[in-house]
Amino acid sequence: MQTKSLSIIGSTGSIGRSALEIVDLHPEKFEVTALAAYRNSRLLFEQCRKYRPKVAALYDPEAADELTRARTGLRVLTGMDGVIEAACHPDTDLVVSAISGAAGLLPTYHAIRAGKDIALANKEALVTAGELLIPLSREHHTRLIPIDSEHSALNQCLRGARIEDVKRLVLTASGGPLLDRSKTELETVSVEEALNHPTWNMGLKITIDSATLMNKGLEVIEAHHLFGVPPDRISVVIHPQSLIHSLVEFIDGTFLAQMSITDMKSPILYALTYPERSESRLPSLNLCRLPGLEFREPDPDRFACLRLAYEALQAGGTCPTVLNAANEIAVERFLKGELPSEFACGGMVIMPATSSPLTFLWRHWLLDGQDAYSSQEAALRGGKCSGCRPLAFPERPAGRPGYRRPAN
Repeated sequence: MQTKSLSIIGSTGSIGRSALEIVDLHPEKFEVTALAAYRNSRLLFEQCRKYRPKVAALYDPEAADELTRARTGLRVLTGMDGVIEAACHPDTDLVVSAISGAAGLLPTYHAIRAGKDIALANKEALVTAGELLIPLSREHHTRLIPIDSEHSALNQCLRGARIEDVKRLVLTASGGPLLDRSKTELETVSVEEALNHPTWNMGLKITIDSATLMNKGLEVIEAHHLFGVPPDRISVVIHPQSLIHSLVEFIDGTFLAQMSITDMKSPILYALTYPERSESRLPSLNLCRLPGLEFREPDPDRFACLRLAYEALQAGGTCPTVLNAANEIAVERFLKGELPSEFACGGMVIMPATSSPLTFLWRHWLLDGQDAYSSQEAALRGGKCSGCRPLAFPERPAGRPGYRRPAN
């Protein structure tokens, strides 16, 4: 395997840090060309000192100024244009797209246009614009290699298979920390309880999404775009042990399942070395010491977010984008203590009365130069509440460069 040059977009987040650990384990296989983050200038400074990329980027201008003053000797880029430039660096072979939320769409889009292969951890890019990104990747002959453990598992199970031989895809869900809570108990869940995931160590937003099963709903949409399988042939099962990451059922009744330890470095390694495999240097799964493997159907009454995701996918157009936008804002406000858990856990998201063509939102992001916050506001116009009372979204604060996510 020749040395791969990486641009890691979201290097200070959970996936970005794990990707750099893979680089540490296999220094002969990888070099780091570009690092980009949201505003964690201190951690990015340490990463730059260690990995010596050619460029570094911080979305937040003040954080970029701090990194510049630190005199790393590197060219420091800023804003969304800077993040995009880091993703599209001419020396990059593979872009690790690991920015959380819809903010990861633009860097992913431009990296595909630049002919870069993408190791995709940002599921929101496909949720919001999969109808556009998949054809674009074919046009530019680039590969989208999923990092999500479930989609990595499906990708491995489908290698060498014909999609017409697939009966259904089965995504497994741990059920998160709220799996056995009643509907009444879900109304009073604290932030700390929702973040206490039993099997995975992940970032804030994805952990909340896991607790509400919105994460699984978004993964259904992502799987539809990645593998070209219609929604009625994509199933979700609860598997609390998180040892089987996904399954494929074929038309002859055969199942293929992918198993590994619950460590995101495993699917990250697979994505970074694809199409080859490399020694993981992670602990092996001891089959003789496995607990019993449990499977159960998700309860759509308690976890309405999963049902809403299927409905959005069936409606198509801007509906998945609206679902994602409403969820991002609701999760942010729940994490700040500004929303009760019934909004985040009960599926209280805004869905549009009608579905607009996805090109409407694409124009806001690309042609009009709108940032993620403005584009999500555009997607939410004319919406109606699918729950029992409307969810009030915050006004955009004056002077902010874009939609604020929890800092990495």
